[in-house]
Amino acid sequence: VQLQASGGGLMQPGGSLRLSCAAPGFGEYAIGWFRQAPGKEREGLACISSSGRSTYCADSVNGRFTISRDKASEIAYLQMNNLKPEDTALYICAAEPSARRSECTCGDERVYRYWGQGTLVTVSS
Repeated sequence: VQLQASGGGLMQPGGSLRLSCAAPGFGEYAIGWFRQAPGKEREGLACISSSGRSTYCADSVNGRFTISRDKASEIAYLQMNNLKPEDTALYICAAEPSARRSECTCGDERVYRYWGQGTLVTVSS
């Protein structure tokens, strides 16, 4: 069973993108979004519990990015608004198996056991 991120692409600054994370079979897991920019370490952005409670852990995206999930379709989303060139990165979703139903662990890679391969977002004029 794998997670599959999609929806990346080339966007101009100020634009919006919605990334999807197909996570079949992970309905009872928390889902986290991370990103890795060229030459930088992976950064945790946000997570959402299996009950739909969201947490954000990157100040740089606070107020611009929104995480959500559709339990029926087993897809998690990352809505990204007002994109900036510094948002250019590979965006990766991951599943945390040990979180309680209303909790998730934002940004701590150690607790995320299942990872997708990511989708590339490039923000440039």
